[in-house]
Amino acid sequence: MAAETVVEPPKSSLTGVARVLVNAGKLSAKAAEEISKTARERKSSFVAAVMSAGAIRPDDLAHTLSSALALPLLDLNAVDLPRLPRNLVDPKIASQYQLVVLGRRGNRLFIAAADPTDQEAAERIKFATQLTPEWVIVEHDKLARQLEAQNASANEVLESMAGEDFDFDVSDEEATAQESADVTADVEDAPVVRFLQKMLIDAINLRASDLHFEPYEYQYRVRFRIDGELREITQPPLAIKDKLASRIKVISRMDIAEKRVPQDGRMKLKFGSKSIDFRVSTLPTLFGEKVVIRILDSSSAKLGIEALGYEKIERDRLMAAIYRPYGMVLVTGPTGSGKTVSLYTCLNILNQPGVNIATVEDPAEINLPGINQVNVNDKAGLNFATALKAFLRQDPDIIMVGEIRDLETADIAIKAAQTGHLVMSTLHTNDAPTTLTRLANMGVAPFNIAASVLLITAQRLARRLCENCKKPADYPRESLLKAGFAPEDLDGNWKPYRAVGCSSCNNGYKGRLGLYQVMPITEAIQRIILGEGTALDIAKQAHAEGVRDLRQSGLVKVRAGVTTLEEVITVTNE
Repeated sequence: MAAETVVEPPKSSLTGVARVLVNAGKLSAKAAEEISKTARERKSSFVAAVMSAGAIRPDDLAHTLSSALALPLLDLNAVDLPRLPRNLVDPKIASQYQLVVLGRRGNRLFIAAADPTDQEAAERIKFATQLTPEWVIVEHDKLARQLEAQNASANEVLESMAGEDFDFDVSDEEATAQESADVTADVEDAPVVRFLQKMLIDAINLRASDLHFEPYEYQYRVRFRIDGELREITQPPLAIKDKLASRIKVISRMDIAEKRVPQDGRMKLKFGSKSIDFRVSTLPTLFGEKVVIRILDSSSAKLGIEALGYEKIERDRLMAAIYRPYGMVLVTGPTGSGKTVSLYTCLNILNQPGVNIATVEDPAEINLPGINQVNVNDKAGLNFATALKAFLRQDPDIIMVGEIRDLETADIAIKAAQTGHLVMSTLHTNDAPTTLTRLANMGVAPFNIAASVLLITAQRLARRLCENCKKPADYPRESLLKAGFAPEDLDGNWKPYRAVGCSSCNNGYKGRLGLYQVMPITEAIQRIILGEGTALDIAKQAHAEGVRDLRQSGLVKVRAGVTTLEEVITVTNE
């Protein structure tokens, strides 16, 4: 009997994605062979070739691979791509093998790719990072769009943000210093210059108060402080950190060769007929110099007292105090609570041709024409106390001291207030009553405090609700009472509002408003000071005289529907 001949099926040369698609019935073997041949001729991947041929949809391919290979599937559109870690894998490798790094956990590196069967890519990544790749399937078209954005060079990324409708006010002296330091190539790198300009103009348009340029080991990020909250705006290429810091230092009149110690400077941006000042601070960190730029918009000091958010009774008390011929008015609160703007607004009201006003600040933030402004210079021996002594020989009517920090400054300021000058200043205290005890703790005699201080304003800044998207909120009556509302406040048809969020605001908020505790120093409070009473005694008397504390002031704003209860509780939670 003749032996039966066994005919073996031809061995397929298909591997990887091609084999998965054939086995899943998505492609015929012949079609897969042809696409593989095309990919080899074009020196591209099989996935790119099959997509180019339109043989299968990107989402269908991703689902098929995920099911066949038992790998997770991810929608790249649902990922906050700017927050993904940078530089864990060389960008050239990511571009060559068409992948995006999602994150790292321990010794595992999670990688999004449309072709997880590429062993060469896996070995290359493992060798370069000493981490084990963990594949996540994504759709090819979404991945291609992401890689196209990432693969742009640093210059291309920055050039795409360019705008040329404004320029910096840089003197010839600065330009000469720049050239002599032989750093022209760094600080005049056109894409870096244009990127900085774009960031500044964006910050102004978004009503930001500060810009933070922060270098880290694997990323470089830019954050804006908008309505009191820091928001990440972008992550430019890490390679520009030194060039950007050098550029900022040149136009801010700093020493660009000195990177070991903090520096302070100023710069001015001109576009059209408008110019805006910026205060600049650098800080050496582990991975480069962090730069913070504060926007000093002089228009904020010219808005008028009504724009600051004072209630009528609070505004009347403040106006009565600043129109007194002599005495002391103090504004208190933490850093960033708007004290400087409040003082400048008052000075702007008092700034008349017949009045001599002098200020000493560290540093002067906003230039006010008609007011003599002096910057503290500790290296030269010009501090608050020294400047105050000089002011008293300059025939002043009104003196503004940026901050009372020590007994010497407090003593001179109080004596000036007792000798026919109106003195305005700030202190870092939590509320108005504790300001008086703070002065006593500094060593100021109770009699001098009682005789000189006219009024103290404590303030905070709360975010203002967006008028376009705010919605009424239902809170339990017990919660409202616990927050500080009186039972009679809850009568009526009013309802508090909550933040929602829309395209024109920041998570339901747009802008900020002030919460104020305006406490005049009455005869009753003077007696408590002379009797060396505590801050609690002063607060109790102020409350009896109708002075709202910061929480009560905030609740008035909640009733008016201009901010939320959550915001008020956050900023007044002492």
